[in-house]
Amino acid sequence: MGESNVLVACTGSVASIKIPKLIERLTNSPAKIGVKLVTTQNAQHFFNPEELTVRVHTDAEEWESWKSVGDPVLHIELRRWADLMIIAPLDANTMAKISNGICDNLLTCIVRAWDMKRPLLFAPAMNTHMWEHPLTAQHLTTLKGLGYREIPCIKKTLACGDTGFGAMAEVETIAEQVIAALSPQQQHPLSSQHES
Repeated sequence: MGESNVLVACTGSVASIKIPKLIERLTNSPAKIGVKLVTTQNAQHFFNPEELTVRVHTDAEEWESWKSVGDPVLHIELRRWADLMIIAPLDANTMAKISNGICDNLLTCIVRAWDMKRPLLFAPAMNTHMWEHPLTAQHLTTLKGLGYREIPCIKKTLACGDTGFGAMAEVETIAEQVIAALSPQQQHPLSSQHES
């Protein structure tokens, strides 16, 4: 099996502090995985992009790289490159944007232009009260209804001091789900049900 390309995306949740660990886990996997990172402006508050070993793409680059008609459009180029996209962490704000079709930054434009035949996974992360808000359940239902795969959040004491659900899944769990989704048997898990 050749190299698979994974587009990791992160948003403005404290859980973005784990991005270096997730990148390291994926790039050092026995599975051959090429990794690029898309980060929102706010996510960069929690890690230093310059310390990462992979290419990091930002909102500014989306506009700086395009000069005239015929130039590559970054969110389309990244969508073409990626075999799979994982948004980890997916904060409440970006979850709301995606579930309502808003595409106002590089990350959300990639999602809106995504090839729906390819896996898109997301790992929510937010304060417990944000997680328990009724809108979150609506947004989750919408995202899963589109075929995006949730890597459920976990219960723990959060950075803000609250205890409850809302913490991003462990890095190892996320990496395992990404690798599993890349295997041919996992690409279309529902197809066998329809063929019987």
